[in-house]
This record gives sequence, C-alpha cells and structure tokens, in this order.
Amino acid sequence: MGKGIRQAVKSLSPKGGHNAARAIMTTDKLPKECAVSLMVSGEEVRIGGIAKGAGMIRPNMATMLCFLTTDVSITAEMLQSALKESVDLSFNRITVDGDMSTNDTVLILATGGAGNPQIKERDEAYNQFRKGLDYVTGKLARMIVEDGEGATKLVTVTVKGARNESEAEMAARAVAESPLVKTAIYGMDPNWGRVAAALGYSGAVFDPEKVQIWFDDLLIVDNGVAADYDEEGAKRLFMKNNLRITVNLNAGDAEATIWTCDLTDEYIRINASYRS
Repeated sequence: MGKGIRQAVKSLSPKGGHNAARAIMTTDKLPKECAVSLMVSGEEVRIGGIAKGAGMIRPNMATMLCFLTTDVSITAEMLQSALKESVDLSFNRITVDGDMSTNDTVLILATGGAGNPQIKERDEAYNQFRKGLDYVTGKLARMIVEDGEGATKLVTVTVKGARNESEAEMAARAVAESPLVKTAIYGMDPNWGRVAAALGYSGAVFDPEKVQIWFDDLLIVDNGVAADYDEEGAKRLFMKNNLRITVNLNAGDAEATIWTCDLTDEYIRINASYRS
C-alpha cells in the first residue's frame, strides 16, 4: 500500500481528475465526472466532483463514493449544511437494487480561493452555491443509476399530490424499488397495475379512486382506472433509454422524485458470477 501511495503522489496533476475517476471504479462501466462554474456574490466559483457506484445502491448512499471540490469561500458549518441538503436530494434519492453496504462516502473540500465574501449564513450567496452543488450531485447521482449493474434504462419516478414530502418519497421509493415494476420496464411492458400495487403497499395515505399515473406524458390511469390510451404507443415509450413515471395521488401538495433503473438478467449474471 505504501508503494502505491508513493506512486500516486508522483502522478498528482491539476488535470488528474479523469484518472482519479477511473481509479475508483469497480463494476462501473464508465467514469463519473461533473464540473460547473457559476457566479456567487459577483465572483466565479467552480464546483467539481467524481463518483463511483453501480451495485448495492440505495438511499443512505450505499455502496458509493463521491469526492467534491470547490474554490468557494464558505464556513465549515455552512459547507456541511449545503452538502447534507444536496445529498438528501440526490444520492439519497437513487436506487439500483435496494441493497446497501457499510462502505459509502460523500465528502467536499473547499479551498476558499474564489475570492467571494465568505458565506456564513443561508443567504442569497448560499442559495447560489447550493444551486451549483445540487447540479453536480444530481448529475453524478443519475450517472450512477444509468451505469447500474446490468441497467439499460434510467427511470425517473415522481410522486406528487401527497399529503407530505415523507409520504411522497415513500410512494416514489416503493415504485422505484419494486422488482415487478423494474422487470416490467426491462421487458418493455407498460404494466400500470404493478405501479399501482407498489403505491398501495408504500404506506402513503391516499384514495385509490383518485390516483393518476403517466408514462412520460401519456396518461395511463385516471381516477384509479385505466385511461383511454394507445397500448402500442405506451410500449414504444418503454423502448427508450429514459422513462418517466409520474403519479398524482391527489391527496395534498407534496412531491418527491426517486431515480432508478430496470432490473435485467445481466444484473443477475454479474452478481451470481463472483463472491465478495
């Protein structure tokens, strides 16, 4: 290990981000990198990050790594708050297979070199910084799902009209983690009954007779029953690499989004072929 560390030190470079992104890959097929620049209090601020993860991915991060850097000037307390809030809306809103492990980390380093007035409270500068941070964490989180073990589709599950955000997240997570929903997506089967079933056992409180479900912009379920839609048109939506499942519970004003992928025979092959 010592020899490897010494070799790594010799390879340090301001342009080494791509190599670092590749070095942390395991079952990932692609390196995951994202960077953005934005104005904070009239000064240009940069935020960048790399991540890894493809399997055993579920909220509470698991099993993933993400390293973020920025040159913004901000107190440690505000930086920690910004990171926690951003992670809750990105890495804690993804799932590949519903499994977790103890090995996960998201960290951020801030140099303060941008020259902006130091962010010390939740003001406009803080919100500007959060906007950029949210973009980077959200992009990296979705890249993890897109590169999920065996995945062929990125699926965005949004539940709105819930009584509160907690119930909206519960309902979206139930749909996103349902093996029956995920296999139907892989099989290009627009089976809305599986979505409705997951909503039913999610724990969210709603009237089933008021539920609406869309696949992309196609209304599939209206007031709890099948809408008048073209079945072949619905199937074509499932042939794309990206699919949106939107649900309106019509029980309130809260909403939440979870990103997931399909469940494929390739996922089984990958996880049946090695022992960890």
